[in-house]
Amino acid sequence: MSVSKTAAVVPTELSGVAVYVDNAPTPMLYVSGPQINFLIPSGEITGNVTVRVVREGVTGPEVTIALIDGAPALFVIGTGFAIATHADGTLLTDASPAQPGEIVVIYATGLGPTDPNPEIGEIPETAASMQWLSSLSVSLGGAVLPSYLIKYAGVTPGCVGLYQLNIELPQDVGADPVIQVSVGAKSSLGTLKLAVQ
Repeated sequence: MSVSKTAAVVPTELSGVAVYVDNAPTPMLYVSGPQINFLIPSGEITGNVTVRVVREGVTGPEVTIALIDGAPALFVIGTGFAIATHADGTLLTDASPAQPGEIVVIYATGLGPTDPNPEIGEIPETAASMQWLSSLSVSLGGAVLPSYLIKYAGVTPGCVGLYQLNIELPQDVGADPVIQVSVGAKSSLGTLKLAVQ
């Protein structure tokens, strides 16, 4: 399957820098000074892959990294809270916390393939649910949410490499619970909180 002619894609080179994974150019997100943010191509399988950086035609050393099926991670606001929003897109904060029973959107990465899975570098235009939805769990304050409270788990339309979890908060949720997302045996750090009143 190839990317449709109208699908938006992220570039494979930024500021004269490209990254190659198993000798194929990979989607680039950010380049500045010593930092390079890139996406592992969606078609890669678990195991060892080689990575090398090319800057203005000069190739750096090749390194080998190990890929695993999934590595859930949440994004953090500097105050120790996970990045999440109300259903209208406004950020959850101390000044604007979620309420019990509300549906909130939590942003994550590393949740594995989706169905359909975006092509390499493709910016998804529509929702696509996780393939491993049955192995997903979300806990708040140490209590695992029942699956019926997870309304959606998959790609964020319009964003490459970004997932979202739309969850309904239980009526008995405590204030600012620690949130943890797991896929199978892999879990996000259990130190981030969700802004809830």
